[in-house]
Formats: sequence, structure tokens, C-alpha cells
Amino acid sequence: MTTTLLLARHGQTVWHAENRYAGVSDVALTETGRAQAEALGRWAGAHPVDAIWTSTVSRAIATAEPACRALGLTPHREHELRECDFGVMEGRTLAEFAAQDPAAAAAFRADPVAHPFPGAEDPRAAADRGAAAVRRIAAAHDGERVLVVAHNTLLRLILCRFLSIPLAHYRRALPQLHNAAVTELRMDAESVGLISLNVPCEQASA
Repeated sequence: MTTTLLLARHGQTVWHAENRYAGVSDVALTETGRAQAEALGRWAGAHPVDAIWTSTVSRAIATAEPACRALGLTPHREHELRECDFGVMEGRTLAEFAAQDPAAAAAFRADPVAHPFPGAEDPRAAADRGAAAVRRIAAAHDGERVLVVAHNTLLRLILCRFLSIPLAHYRRALPQLHNAAVTELRMDAESVGLISLNVPCEQASA
């Protein structure tokens, strides 16, 4: 059977509003982020899902809470859905890094997989753990609709893995997943299909 996976990025945080890398840091939602979470909850109420999974990072948990409340579901939490660790970039902007080390910033822009930030998680390892987690979730909910709330870079790496896009191109092919927007995948044991990408939850359809 086919599982429908509805992947959503968490709501806006203070750091993301300033274009700072949050990664594994625990950064709270802004008022805008909380409103985005409520919008996702309204969408879930109109397009019910059978299960909700989140990363173990608080901003993802908080984003999923309105949807859980709307549907009376208890969320499942999966540590392997956490955001990538960005090493020295946690809490910093790319512009700040470029001012300090322009050569390293240029190398990252050219190929973020071959030249990740100093101290950062290997993007290939992050893609592997995230894709494996999503496949486990799909297998556990065969034939169901599942909302998965996670993070911008991790979700882009996962999508590249599933859609056979070279990981080195993740920033160019998928520049950004909008906060609380929905990307729909259909997955079975043999294949993954992209139904919609980065759709604002106020517009996403079942």
C-alpha cells in the first residue's frame, strides 16, 4: 500500500527571522511562528491525518501542537528528524561567516556537501538518517496519512535523497521550505512520488 507523507517545516523562530542558522539549538517560535503553527492546525483539522510525528526539537513540537489538538492525536517524536548540526554557524548568519572567512563561505556556497561549515554534521549522514526515519514512519503507517514536522535543511536533504537530486545541489534546487508549508509525498516499498512542494498550509489540499 501507499503512505501519504505531509512534510512541514516548523514555524518561524527569532533566529530564522534574522536568517540565523538554528540547527540543533533550542530556539523558541516567534509570535509569527505561533500563528503559522495555528494555521497548520487549521489545515490539519480540514484535511485530517492519521498520525503526527515531529523531531525532538522544541520548535517542531510546538508547531505540531495545534494540529494534535485539532485532531485529538498524541504526537510521536523521532530524534532522527532533528535539524542538522551547523557547527560554528549555530546562531550566526552566512553573511557574518563570510566576513570572517570569505574563502570558506564561498566554498560552502559552491558545494555545501563537500565543504560544510566547520564542526557541522556531514550533510550526507544527515540525509541518510532523515530519509531512514521517514521510511520507518511510512512503514509504520502503511496506507495512512501522516504529518511530519521537521526542519528546513534536513527536509531538503531528505527530498534530494528521495527524488534523486544530487545532495550538493540542495540549496539551489530547493532554496527554501517556507515555515509551516506542506510538501506531499506518496511512498510505498519501492518508490517515492512528489505530489506537491512547499504549499502554504492555508492553500494545501488533500
